[in-house]
Amino acid sequence: EVQLVESGGGLVQAGGSLRLSCVASGFVFDDYSIGWFRQAPGKEREKVSCINLKDRSTYYAESVKGRFFISSDNAKNTLYLQMNSLKPEDTAVYYCAPSAWCGSTPDYWGQGTLVIVSS
Repeated sequence: EVQLVESGGGLVQAGGSLRLSCVASGFVFDDYSIGWFRQAPGKEREKVSCINLKDRSTYYAESVKGRFFISSDNAKNTLYLQMNSLKPEDTAVYYCAPSAWCGSTPDYWGQGTLVIVSS
């Protein structure tokens, strides 16, 4: 059974930082790409970042480039998202999700972790 458990969200002031974690189980971690997605109230879910765990290539949405950094600890089956210089528009529920490659649609989702950035 695939399980994805996100943590690390919270309330932070604009300009602050948070690090999100996603602990994965139920699949061979290294064989996949894993992405961070977010969904703000009233908006569609969007891909924020993704990492191919085979070749370590990464993707970032334009809105977060230079501020967010994705990484993984494959020995711990854990994905991270370091979020710096946070803005109120980063407020959303953040999810991690594995997929065959960063361009494909995930089949499994975690429960999400809420990030609120106050101005």
